[in-house]
Amino acid sequence: MGKNSPIPLWVNVMQAVLIAIMAVQVYENFVNHDALVSAGLAVEGDPQLNLIYEMGARLAVMVVASVYVMITQNPLQYIVVLLMNVAREGQEMIIDPLYPVADAPAGPLTDFVIHVVIVAIEVAALVQVWKIAKRDFSVAGE
Repeated sequence: MGKNSPIPLWVNVMQAVLIAIMAVQVYENFVNHDALVSAGLAVEGDPQLNLIYEMGARLAVMVVASVYVMITQNPLQYIVVLLMNVAREGQEMIIDPLYPVADAPAGPLTDFVIHVVIVAIEVAALVQVWKIAKRDFSVAGE
């Protein structure tokens, strides 16, 4: 993320915020089950714990990949992480309002609008990085 990075600062800041959010979710899935209970989830029994730990593991992989991409600042690698972000948040845009958690900070419509804004920002970042990767690839191919 130095001066020579082709990735704009705002994209890196957005990615850092997403990493922080996912890291909190990883912590909740593996350690802080009280947060899951207050959201209305059952955390007793092997089937529920299996799903909770699998979700935590998948989020942990996304965190590791996202941190790696922020370190390398490679536009092509960044595209993969941004695609994961858009896919994940895009699904949450539908799932969260339809199935709100017990301690949801916003109502379903507000939650939907918030997710639309987040997905729009992520898509803008994806388009920006795509243009950078395309430019860098075409320059390298000459």
